[in-house]
Amino acid sequence: MDSIIPLGQNNTLTEYMILSDADNCPPMLDKDLYDSWKSRMEIYMKNREHGRMILESVENGPLIRPTVEVNGVIGTKKYAKLSAAEKIQADYDMKATNIILQGLPADIYSLVNHHRVAKDL
Repeated sequence: MDSIIPLGQNNTLTEYMILSDADNCPPMLDKDLYDSWKSRMEIYMKNREHGRMILESVENGPLIRPTVEVNGVIGTKKYAKLSAAEKIQADYDMKATNIILQGLPADIYSLVNHHRVAKDL
């Protein structure tokens, strides 16, 4: 691989990830460059399996589970009772949240870790 980043003792972790063609972790948020991070995060998400579903979860919110009535009590449908397509969407809703949380520095993560939905993050 032809590298534009020279190998040496002062390489950062990010540079080593670039050198090794690592694409298994989201870009870390640089607080001064939010717009750039947002754009890179969208590209990262699109590059994942079912990336469009992940990105839609971030943009539009998670799957709204159907309600069911059991013994006169109305509640949301349990995961095991969802259709195959609904299960995939529910899984990728969670994946969207995890991707965003992994890209946040610890100080920002501590401010938003109570959110469970990617769109809220």
